[in-house]
Amino acid sequence: MTPAEIFETNIANRLADPAASAKAREIDAVYQFNLSGESGGAWVVDLKNGKAYAGEAPTADCTINVAAQDFVNLYQGKVAGPQLFMMGKLKVTGNMGLAMKLGSVLAG
Repeated sequence: MTPAEIFETNIANRLADPAASAKAREIDAVYQFNLSGESGGAWVVDLKNGKAYAGEAPTADCTINVAAQDFVNLYQGKVAGPQLFMMGKLKVTGNMGLAMKLGSVLAG
């Protein structure tokens, strides 16, 4: 599984689901993901509009920087977000509270 598949298929499909979309809109935030390394890139998860796509959000509420493989492992439940954060492998800028809410919406 690649980050592109996770964002552009899995998360996009989840946000298209009416129940998940309603929960996402409650958070009402835009997330910028910057993934480094092989299969890395930039993706936006826009919970205000229920979309996930490749690119950059000029006004993201929360930006998450992490290595692509660490993100895949996080999404698959092989490692916890707080663990990556404490190890310095996941960096959050912007609203930290929003980062903590993200897992419930994007659970793989």
